[in-house]
Amino acid sequence: MRRHPESAGSMAGASRRGFLREAGGGFGLLALSWMLRQERAMASSGPSADPLAPRPPHFGPKVDSVIYLFMHGGPSHLETFDPKPGLRRLHGEPLPESFGPVATRRKVAHNPLLGSKRAFRPHGESGIEVSDFFPHLAGCVDDLAVVRSCWADSVNHPQAVYQMNTGSILMGRPSLGSWVGYGLGSESRDLPGFVVLPDPAGGIKGGPPAYGNGFLPASYQGTVMRPGDDPLLNLRPPDGTMSRAGQRRMLDLVGVFNDRHLESRAEDGELEARIQSYELAFRMQSAAPEAVDLSREPAETQELYGLDDPTTRDFGARCLLARRLVERGVRFVQLYSGGIVGWDAHEDVESNHADLCSKTDRPIAALLIDLKRRGMLDRTLVIWGGEFGRMPMSESGSGRDHNPHGFTTWLAGGGIKGGTVHGATDPVGLRAEVDRVHVHDLHATILHLLGLDHTRLTFFHNGREHRLTDVAGEVITPILA
Repeated sequence: MRRHPESAGSMAGASRRGFLREAGGGFGLLALSWMLRQERAMASSGPSADPLAPRPPHFGPKVDSVIYLFMHGGPSHLETFDPKPGLRRLHGEPLPESFGPVATRRKVAHNPLLGSKRAFRPHGESGIEVSDFFPHLAGCVDDLAVVRSCWADSVNHPQAVYQMNTGSILMGRPSLGSWVGYGLGSESRDLPGFVVLPDPAGGIKGGPPAYGNGFLPASYQGTVMRPGDDPLLNLRPPDGTMSRAGQRRMLDLVGVFNDRHLESRAEDGELEARIQSYELAFRMQSAAPEAVDLSREPAETQELYGLDDPTTRDFGARCLLARRLVERGVRFVQLYSGGIVGWDAHEDVESNHADLCSKTDRPIAALLIDLKRRGMLDRTLVIWGGEFGRMPMSESGSGRDHNPHGFTTWLAGGGIKGGTVHGATDPVGLRAEVDRVHVHDLHATILHLLGLDHTRLTFFHNGREHRLTDVAGEVITPILA
């Protein structure tokens, strides 16, 4: 390439940046710009830097990542982890007047009580009782802290799903995974910080706002990922349109223009987040297909998760994928069980839960076993639960209505005192009665285990500081190791 004579003389006293701008038609500057952006993203934790760059917690964390197994629809605590022999004795009788008025969705308060048909037996050294719906998970009971006294504020699915995921019954608030990403960033440079693995049978009631970023920057929303060769929609360019090298050159050139545009807008976090998203998407084109390629796992591991069984294959694949994601630095993975109907057992709780427990029991136990044997359970928090439980009164003869007044959630992993039962519902399982745990308390505990003080993790929006736990929430200290 020919240069003007006077430009050759000017090169002698030029800076390195000037030399790279002039030399080779500016391609040296393209490479420099890309390298500087990477260094800035890795080194800075300010709001205008890479929004997913790792940030220090408030105090020493017990875990680095979370796998949230969300049982969409509301699993019955009375058929799973909360044995109620008193309810069985009262089967067919009306709810005693001593329990007072009950807020229900379908006016089932006066229906006869429905005793569980499931057998509960003590398991492990702790002797925690688990229903025979979960024969595999029962073998892991000494790793679980079973919280039998959870309660929430809404009897309807969308609002209850929002509250369990965002802390509020209102749409549009940031989800738990988004708050975690906002507080800690991501340990992975090549994958999203917050990944959602939906049930292929259908979406959740309330829709994507349940894992949305709300008023937090868009970088913190959940990224939906699917198994297979194409885990993210529209991630790869169409075949034959552009080589990877060509795409890299295009992004480098765009990066130069973006950096110039950003120089006068250094405090524009949204703009910087958009710029960083281009780089993340490019890196994910290689990292995401590798992460979801379960064929790389040994046959023994695939069998452990139930990939050899049509009943457990789907949920087992997603549990295995969740382990692979946290292994690669993804901070928060939310895995949904149950499609549009899910665990919503209005008609027949026995048949509904028999189907879903058979699909999830073996894979969940495999996840805990696999994390433990790899030394990952000590740094990973696993959560199981839904948006609420089910009523002790019958509906349609053999079903159960929604119950936000008392239900069960369990936790396992780093910082959790395994083999523990916390709290209790009343004798028929209607309301949380002993050591009650609100959704805000559960969220405060999850953040605490990640090294985040829920009262300090705030975001200024619409004239005030907001937080996941609103103005409430207490850490559930009895379940902490």
